[in-house]
Amino acid sequence: MKVLLDTHALLWWLSDSDRLGENAREIIADPVHDILVSIVSLWEIAIKIRIGKLDADMNDILAAIPAEGFSLLQIQPEHLQILMSLPLHHPDPFDHLLIAQAQAEHATFLSEDGQMDHYPIKRIRCSCSRNYRQNTPSCRSYKGAKPYPVSGRLISVMKRISPDLFFEP
Repeated sequence: MKVLLDTHALLWWLSDSDRLGENAREIIADPVHDILVSIVSLWEIAIKIRIGKLDADMNDILAAIPAEGFSLLQIQPEHLQILMSLPLHHPDPFDHLLIAQAQAEHATFLSEDGQMDHYPIKRIRCSCSRNYRQNTPSCRSYKGAKPYPVSGRLISVMKRISPDLFFEP
């Protein structure tokens, strides 16, 4: 499965945040999946760092992407064409381009943002919510996944990230 990480999902993975549920961790850690990180997310992170909303080292984040086995997704003309046809259900321009990329790449979007439900993409939630039944695809454990790494995974590199500052559901 091809999976595009929302910006907060990437940060939660790199900082080993409890906000990233077991199912999401298993999907990201399973080498069978092609995990995509958009340049759009990196641009969003850079802006958050510059305005003081996120305390992180951009070079560490950039180095983490290939180290984690993730693929960097550039912006392509097809992404922009799809972007132009998307409805404006909410005002976040980063989300709009990520949605367009997920559509164009036929990728599942890993995001906790409920606004994504208004768009024609397949989404997996980052965590189980009490509003969702435990047996929904977003909450049940992914079968066939290998255990995800717990120790040593960029925790020291990303320890300054406060994920709660970045995304509020």
